[in-house]
This record gives sequence, structure tokens and C-alpha cells, in this order.
Amino acid sequence: MGCPDWPRCFGSWVPPTRVDQLPADYKEQYAALRDRKNQKFASYLSLLGLDDTAQRIREDPSIRVENDFNVSKTWVEYVNRLVGVFIGILIIGLFLVSWRTRQAAPRLFSGSLLLLILVIFQGWFGSIVVSTNLTQWTITVHMFLAIMMVVLLAWLLVRSGDRVPKAPVSVRPWLVGAMAALLVQIFLGTQVREALDRLSATVQRENWIAMAGQDFLIHRSFSWVVILLLAGVYIQLRKTTSEKALYLVPFLLILCSVLTGLVMAYFAVPPAFQPLHLLVAVVSFGWLFQVYLQSNKARETVLIE
Repeated sequence: MGCPDWPRCFGSWVPPTRVDQLPADYKEQYAALRDRKNQKFASYLSLLGLDDTAQRIREDPSIRVENDFNVSKTWVEYVNRLVGVFIGILIIGLFLVSWRTRQAAPRLFSGSLLLLILVIFQGWFGSIVVSTNLTQWTITVHMFLAIMMVVLLAWLLVRSGDRVPKAPVSVRPWLVGAMAALLVQIFLGTQVREALDRLSATVQRENWIAMAGQDFLIHRSFSWVVILLLAGVYIQLRKTTSEKALYLVPFLLILCSVLTGLVMAYFAVPPAFQPLHLLVAVVSFGWLFQVYLQSNKARETVLIE
């Protein structure tokens, strides 16, 4: 909640650096703005039949709480938005390139169009994450939408590339298992994050892991399933392909996943390692999906000239 409004930050395209640059009643102003947006979002949910969820958004008093200005959080959020804009520009460029090939490669055009629609929806939903004061289920949806974008980009890369190495078909069961396990693990990680969010208001950071309870224990135990399946991918690729880039990547992903998880568990969840841990998970899923596509012998690539 470093920036309580969207797409601007405290009403400006360049956010403030000091609280005295804001009006004295800034909390009331932005809480009212967010509440109006939430009422509209709740009406959309009601149209979809999600009346209980809509009612919670309308009535939950914690959603209307406005945080104190924090310059560090403000600029972290602002940089996040700038990166999002840069990604959006690249995806618009991708769509414009695919427009030239819509007759010769209609699937590439359709995939690029879907990606453009998804990034627009993701931007709008990011505003909902802000307006609902980081309501936990909205953060989870926002993250899985990002994973869907990674999946689409991997699909477009493999379909359009003539230099993408093929992977052996024999690795496919391991890839499917690893992807399924990784999605479960990411979801379990969101439950841990929600538990830590609840603790952060009243418990010091060094005690978070000890008090995270069952959510953390399940997430930690299930990590062995992901590690074993990634190890299976690594062994299978090492036996069946000469492409070092293919079989070294899962080894590095295993290493990064274990290291970031250990640092978070034993060093009081350092803030920098939270996004790094998630980044490893998303990269792992995107890479697994890409190799899965590369293992399809019937795949035909379409070259973009």
C-alpha cells in the first residue's frame, strides 16, 4: 500500500518523498477514493454470483484502513508499476509484430492478442489489489495471472522460434508432475504469506516462522516433492540430451529454490528474499512449461520474417 491510488501515486505521476508534501487529511481522501472503487468492484462480483465475497469487501473495516506514508514502500510500489508499464509496452510491440503474420500464423496472432488482453486485465486487477488494501485472495489471483502471462510467452517463444532445442518425449511425465507440484507449492506459499501478514501486525519478524504454524510446515514438507520431481527432470534430461542448457537449468533451479527457502526459514524471512523466492518458483514453472512444449515431436514452428 505504498501508493493508495492507481495508476498515479498519491495523485501524482512522480510520487512524493516526504509526508509534508501530502495534504493533512490524505488518509481520509484516499480511503474514500478506494471505498468508491471497491463498491463498484463488489457490484461486479455480485453480477458473477459471488455475493458473499462482494459483501465482505463492502463490510470489512480493515479494507478501509489507510496506512501511514512510508517513502520506501511508496517507491518500491512505484518501481513495480514502472516495470509493469515496460512489460505492457513490450507486449504491445509483440502484438503489433504478430499483426503482420496474422494470415500466415494465425495462432501466433491469437496468442499475442490473448496476451495483450491479459496484461490489460492484469493492470486493472492490480488496481483492485490496491483498492482492497491488499486483500489476500486478490494478491493470489494477481500472481497467478502473472504466471498465465509467463505460460503464454513461453508458448509464443517455442512456436515462433527456429533455434529452440527439442527435448526428449520421455521427460514429459516428469515435467507434468513437476509443474503440477509447483503450482500446488506456489498456492501453499500464498497461504504462508497470508499467515505472515496476519502475524506482522503484532509479532516481531524473527518470530514469524516459529508462529506460522501448520501453513509453513505443510509448505516446507511439500517442497521435497517439488525438489524430487525437479531432480527427476534433471536426471532424465541428462541421460537423454546433449543440450547442457536443458539439463543444467533444473539443477540450478533446485539449488536456488532450496537456498532461498533456507534463508527465509532460518534468517527471519529477509524482505529481499520474499520476492526472490517467488521469482525462482515462477521461472521454474515457465521453464518447465517451455521444455514441455519443446518435447512435442509434432510441433511445427512458424518463422517470423
